[in-house]
Amino acid sequence: MSTPATGVGSFADVSFDPATFDPSRFGLSTDVVDSDRYERSVKRFREQGIVLPTFAQLADPSTIPDSVRSSLAGVDRNAADARNLFRVHWYNDLHGGTVDLPEHVVLNSEMTGVPSPIIVAFGNRFPMIGAHKVLAAYACLVPRVVTGQYDPTIHRAIWPSTGNYARGGVAISRLMGCRGVAVLPENMSRERFDWLEEWIADPNDVIRTTGSESNVKEIYDACDELALDSSNFILNQFTEFANHVGHHEVTSRALNHLFQHHAEHKPGLRLAAFVAASGSSGTLAAGERLKNDHGAQIVAVEAVECPTMLYNGYGEHNIQGIGDKHIPFIHNVMNTDLVVGVSDRSCDDLGIAFDTVEGRARLSAAGVANEVIDSLGHFGLSSICNVLAAIKTARQLDLGPDDALVTVATDGAEMYGSERESLRSGRYAKGFSAGDAEVALTTHLWNADTDHVEVLDQTGRNRIFNLGYYTWIEQQGVEFDDFEVRRDQAFWRHVQSMGPAWDTVIEEFNARTGVLAG
Repeated sequence: MSTPATGVGSFADVSFDPATFDPSRFGLSTDVVDSDRYERSVKRFREQGIVLPTFAQLADPSTIPDSVRSSLAGVDRNAADARNLFRVHWYNDLHGGTVDLPEHVVLNSEMTGVPSPIIVAFGNRFPMIGAHKVLAAYACLVPRVVTGQYDPTIHRAIWPSTGNYARGGVAISRLMGCRGVAVLPENMSRERFDWLEEWIADPNDVIRTTGSESNVKEIYDACDELALDSSNFILNQFTEFANHVGHHEVTSRALNHLFQHHAEHKPGLRLAAFVAASGSSGTLAAGERLKNDHGAQIVAVEAVECPTMLYNGYGEHNIQGIGDKHIPFIHNVMNTDLVVGVSDRSCDDLGIAFDTVEGRARLSAAGVANEVIDSLGHFGLSSICNVLAAIKTARQLDLGPDDALVTVATDGAEMYGSERESLRSGRYAKGFSAGDAEVALTTHLWNADTDHVEVLDQTGRNRIFNLGYYTWIEQQGVEFDDFEVRRDQAFWRHVQSMGPAWDTVIEEFNARTGVLAG
């Protein structure tokens, strides 16, 4: 293993060379790796009548074959039916239908206290799990199947997560005739475990690790043990570059569609920023295309109680869905423009305010439109976190009414009822009064400050990038050159080119099964 260079601004000269690049080291193979596994997968999918959508079809569902789209009309969006793979996109409504424009809400100044419109796409329109992580799960598993790496007849798919990705992995596994195993912290919301109990037949396929949202290393440790058994196939969203590719191919185009729609109705509107909590950093990949096409700044978000990117810190938080205590391997740190910290307390308090008569009455009195107030039930904790970070970004950059920000509501409030019950029995045991609503909305929303915001220069990017050394090289044993090549933007451009190549392989796999033709 190489030794990293030392000194500020002095780094090893490891550049991306496509001529010597080994895609298998990064899970980016497009060739069949194991023909026997491939043939067994073809047979399994043929027998179970499974057809795989391409990334292009998920990016633009109008390109899905008419025969598939018509068959979906009789399928419950939350059923364990393989046809629901063709609903793993942003163009769903809540009732199983397909829409022409991703469902979303535009938060204006009455709601946010900043003049810039904030466009929020609803992730709870995704099928089965009501969260957009099901897209990441599909993106991670499908390339492994169609290249003969993952064999559903011998492998268990291991899905390490702080909640939604594990649920998405279990759902995708069932739809693709595979056995899925969820690995997640024991203190995640009760609703996550209730869902898993309904979808998993064997209780041993739900592995509870110690801690909560911040305890990601404990998840890695559990996976290291599981990996000792060759029948376990680890699909770690923090290292799977297919996670990055899926969002770059699918999520970015959906968000671009939203922005273009609003720009057509407001000439002069520009896309100033894309905002997303770090999590596995897969969603941040959508910002890569938005930055390339529109110059949008990429904003990565974390909790101030566990401020890894901002302060090299250590702690614990409960903004479920954003992870922490490490820098994900698939985060293109060197192309990130801002880091924003949001507090646990702000998300909790606003979650209660959005859910109560008192909070909604205060929003109405502030002139917030009823349709915006009604949309707040589609915001889970990480969704509120993203919105608050967008507000802080608008303030930090002094953005105006012609500067739009785009973000995502990862999941809906329905996943956090137990968390709100806990708050009502604890902090708000005496009730959530009109005064409490006033304080929460004024403090955390309308008067959101620019504390814990860093506009990154090259030194800041290098600092954050280097933090990953401790997780990936010292703890996880990644080769130094594989770690270091991720500084080079040519590497990321290569990764982002994988979608069409995988689509070709998916189409070849479907042709081999013969299911679609039949």
